[in-house]
Amino acid sequence: MVAALALLYKLLPLYVTVVLGWVAGRYLQVSGRHIAGMMLYIVTPSVVFSGVMAAPLPAEVILLPFLVLGLCSAIGLLHMKLARRWVTDESAAIIPLAVGTGNTGYFGIPVALLLFGQEGLALYVVCMLGTTLFENSVGFYLAARGRYGLKDALIRVARLPSVYAFLLAVLLNLSGASIPDVLVPLFDNLRGAYSVLGMMIIGMGILSFRGLAGNVRFTGLAFFGKFVSWPLVALTFWWLDAGLLGIYRPAVHQAIFLISITPIAANTVVIATLLDTAPRQAAGTALLSTLFALVFIPVMVALFMPGQG
Repeated sequence: MVAALALLYKLLPLYVTVVLGWVAGRYLQVSGRHIAGMMLYIVTPSVVFSGVMAAPLPAEVILLPFLVLGLCSAIGLLHMKLARRWVTDESAAIIPLAVGTGNTGYFGIPVALLLFGQEGLALYVVCMLGTTLFENSVGFYLAARGRYGLKDALIRVARLPSVYAFLLAVLLNLSGASIPDVLVPLFDNLRGAYSVLGMMIIGMGILSFRGLAGNVRFTGLAFFGKFVSWPLVALTFWWLDAGLLGIYRPAVHQAIFLISITPIAANTVVIATLLDTAPRQAAGTALLSTLFALVFIPVMVALFMPGQG
């Protein structure tokens, strides 16, 4: 109980940041669309690059982002089929992003640091890169297909720099290269901007706090996928690998489990804003999930990772 309350206390600044984003959008007319472009094309690739460069990369660790990418894709595609039957408006295209990934960076990194410390954080970041790869490949493609044709959607995916940043960092890391000392403060500052701007953009998408749920079917399916399906998949993998496969150590299982219980990703709002596909619906549901996670995450950590925190 004490650990859960400590974690809850540590999360409060993230919610203050969301409120500041709402103030900026509501009263200062700050454009969430412009910030979304900056996040997707500049800040996120920088964080991906520095995270991979800082992590040790034995073969099994290099495969972790692709393992998480596969899990995200399977969950996203399954719920996309449900969305086509259950959600009747354009927001159905956003469902794979809403459920397949999570707010693993802006929200998850501070939580991982609290739970795992600096050493465990590097491993978490490597796992987290799988969700970033999903957002910038399969997830973006499925969302773009809701508004664009096949060719245009693929072109938009090919223009996203995060995948290239990941591959470049892997090559440089394996070759023994490192980020020059003079550039380390720059990447540290970009990591801070990543969390602050990412949470603020959720608030910017909310013009009014009334009717946050919007399309109740969308919100219900997004919550089911994010807070039921994803944790069940993560726990199943944990059980199979710990009991039968024996490939990864418990720290990896815990990192993937933490990814599974994070709220709906702020990048879902970023991409919905860029594609002009139900951005208010995405922002409202992401904010509701973030509020829900304030209680959900401490409870799940207490149940399945009682030694952490």
